[in-house]
Amino acid sequence: KRLINDPGVFVSIPLVNQIRQRIKEWRANGYAGISGITKQLLEHWRDAEARTNRLFFCQLEAIETLIWLTEAPAAEKVGIDIPSDGGELARICSKMATGTGKTIVMAMLIAWQSLNKINYPNKKGFAKDFLVVAPNLTVRSRLSVLLPAGAENYYDAFNVVPLGLREQLRQAKVVVRNWHALAWDTEEKLKQKRSVDKRGAKSDEAYAREVLNELAHAKNFVVINDEAHHAWRNPVGAKLSRDEKKDAEEATIWIGGLDRLNRARGISCVYDFSATPFIPSGKNSSAENLFGWIVSDFGLTEAIESGLVKTPRVVIRDDGQLAADYRSKFYHLYNDPEVKPALNKRGAPESEPLPPLVENAYALLGQDWREWAQVWRDAGSLVPPVMISVANQTETAARIKFAFDRCNILIPELCNAEKTLHIDSKVLEAAEAYAEEESGESVPSAVADGFDDETANEPTRKLTKKEQAQRLRQTVDTIGRPGELGEQIQHVISVGMLTEGWDAKTVTHIMGLRAFSSQLLCEQVVGRGLRRTSYDLDEQGFFTPEYVNIFGVPFAFMPHESPKDSKVPPSAPKQRIQPLPEKVAFEIRFPNVVRVESKFKPVLHLDLHKVAPLTLNAYDTREIAELAPVIDGKHDVTRLSEIDLEQIYSQVRLQSSIFRATLDIHKQMQVDWKGDLNALFTQLIPIVEKFIHSDKLEISPPMFGLEDKRRRVLVRLNAATVVNHLAPFIQQENVESYELIVDTNKPIISTGDMKAWDTSKPYDAFKKTHVNLCVYDSRWEKTAAIHLDRSPHVAAWAKNDHLGFEIGYISNGGPHKYRPDFLVKLANDEILVIEIKGEEDQKDKVKREAMREWIRAVNQSGGFGRWHSEPAISKRPDDIPQMLERAIKAL
Repeated sequence: KRLINDPGVFVSIPLVNQIRQRIKEWRANGYAGISGITKQLLEHWRDAEARTNRLFFCQLEAIETLIWLTEAPAAEKVGIDIPSDGGELARICSKMATGTGKTIVMAMLIAWQSLNKINYPNKKGFAKDFLVVAPNLTVRSRLSVLLPAGAENYYDAFNVVPLGLREQLRQAKVVVRNWHALAWDTEEKLKQKRSVDKRGAKSDEAYAREVLNELAHAKNFVVINDEAHHAWRNPVGAKLSRDEKKDAEEATIWIGGLDRLNRARGISCVYDFSATPFIPSGKNSSAENLFGWIVSDFGLTEAIESGLVKTPRVVIRDDGQLAADYRSKFYHLYNDPEVKPALNKRGAPESEPLPPLVENAYALLGQDWREWAQVWRDAGSLVPPVMISVANQTETAARIKFAFDRCNILIPELCNAEKTLHIDSKVLEAAEAYAEEESGESVPSAVADGFDDETANEPTRKLTKKEQAQRLRQTVDTIGRPGELGEQIQHVISVGMLTEGWDAKTVTHIMGLRAFSSQLLCEQVVGRGLRRTSYDLDEQGFFTPEYVNIFGVPFAFMPHESPKDSKVPPSAPKQRIQPLPEKVAFEIRFPNVVRVESKFKPVLHLDLHKVAPLTLNAYDTREIAELAPVIDGKHDVTRLSEIDLEQIYSQVRLQSSIFRATLDIHKQMQVDWKGDLNALFTQLIPIVEKFIHSDKLEISPPMFGLEDKRRRVLVRLNAATVVNHLAPFIQQENVESYELIVDTNKPIISTGDMKAWDTSKPYDAFKKTHVNLCVYDSRWEKTAAIHLDRSPHVAAWAKNDHLGFEIGYISNGGPHKYRPDFLVKLANDEILVIEIKGEEDQKDKVKREAMREWIRAVNQSGGFGRWHSEPAISKRPDDIPQMLERAIKAL
């Protein structure tokens, strides 16, 4: 908080760094000490194939930290002491930058805690009752996604919980309350009230019943504080500024309310989430301290560098006179000696013109906004980009609104009163107060009376104060969302209301017209514009770049990207994908298979004539590697060192390769083997050895196979490839029967069970599919969809996208999931699985054999329809009709 161009001192958090290293080792060692439920959740969260967008590293690190603190063995946590907040509450803070998905982490936290409590009711450290406290109604509304039974809950939307555990999750109870609900009347306040009710202050027990609602009888529940930097204890003797004193009042109510609940019911743990967990230090009026109980940290700098949020571009130069610090005057517009006094006029009428420099700034930033708006329209966007203006006081906000309404700004497209939302603190306080009526609190008359001045009249009648509050809140919460009240808002004018909780993703421009006394405040304001509109990847696998352009907010420590010509078009508009009830005739159903168990013959046999050849390409195995040291950030090629495998050729024995391959195949088969496991291993060794010595194992180019020692090395380094190829042939030839294990909670899944999701990928509508639109990842897939929809052999079809149809298989010693491209119901009611694939590699062949085994098991089990025995592989865009013809004739 010194000079505005001083980014301050970067301070490390020793506790976070210490924990992070411990967790790295814990993760590498397989998460020692965790429960079976936790293991299942961690595997599900790290399964990239199970979700459209992978979970971010920072989300996984945050939840792993919380799990480690609860479930890791005590020996792992020796020396880890989490400081108290000065009270009786056990608090843990996850510091996550705006836009990095902390709400999803909250959902993961609730799932982990509740599912463990449900499955291990006597195990300490877990709960299935949760009180989530929000700092305002915007956040409270947003956090409704944490309700397990909610229509738009995050557990389904982001696949937080495996399908088989979702019904259990409904046993969890989650209550989301605004912090106002924690307020209470003291004896002193009651004496000041004019009321015939002479009852005294509520006891802790009565207070708990009132605040907790459906959790009224819960004990040892979990509290989740969102934007937890509002919940802190006032340091003794603290010297606070005027604004901080107001914050301290809120913090006292928030943390004091939790103290009362803890005394009445017991709070097992308080989990704090915040991007900026600072509290006044109590030493002077400007020093701030981080929460001492922060256990994980992912800051805004890291979020920007990793592409998880938009990159802010701050104005640094213009062709006019520079400010005293040699910067553009637009950099910290409010600090200009002509602007600051003009904007600080108390009682200034709304018609008073804005300072010329401010109007100049709006013309420049507005012109940039107009160009963005045209790009968005050309891309087919249904909503406009949004500019935010953050003013220093109510009068300034009214002057900005007046200037735009009267077209005093040179950008006519922005001068649209119907698309401008003007809000200040009084309006928001009124909305907060009216929403709290449901909890029985009265609305302060002074707050309510100040509401009408800021709200427009309805054409037919004037809205009541409560209706105005509801309409305002709904508009604020739906900015940038097609089909909702706030969809066409393109300019938001605010006074101190956009510091947190507001998560519109369409913000592209920010104008700051207030003092910014700290980088923390800059981060909070700019954070409103950093949420990405899309997480689509480019051809290199990186997030497509997105930007927010800023005037007047003096960010000092952020990376700046100022070249205007580097602006990229925004992501394509999102389209909702969902099944249509009116198209239920095209529904496709399939069994929800947990696994397929095989019953093997007691004596194993393998006919090599039935085994396909396997070719090991010598050029796919690296035998020489050169390493260069990194000196001064560069590779020093003058100091190369070499690793050559030739030195170990003579040490590699072919028998060791056979033994290794046999062990891996044994591991795959032992689960279903009913006899002696030693007998299984004894029978597998000669089968594997026979294959490796046969001409079914080829080396390419052949000259490499002629040299015995090189062949031994190639086989040893490719043992997993040998296993992947050979194991399915051994299993298939020796299976007597299959047993299909389905999820008893939900044995059948249909296309109608698909949860609605949004995408910006290409799509088209088709006739014979239950889903409203088919999203395709390539022109080949679109061609296939067209052929399927036209074919007389097809009764119904579905793109296997978010359907939940997946086949488990083993590859390289580990479990994987295979998700074929299309499910097709033929005219003869048989189900055909189609995969779009050009060149096949070894892993594709393993997937295909797993698919065949799945089909055989399903058909043998019966009750799930007839599935075509052979999955169809499309190797050319035009071969779909022939494949369908063959499938029909085959039956």
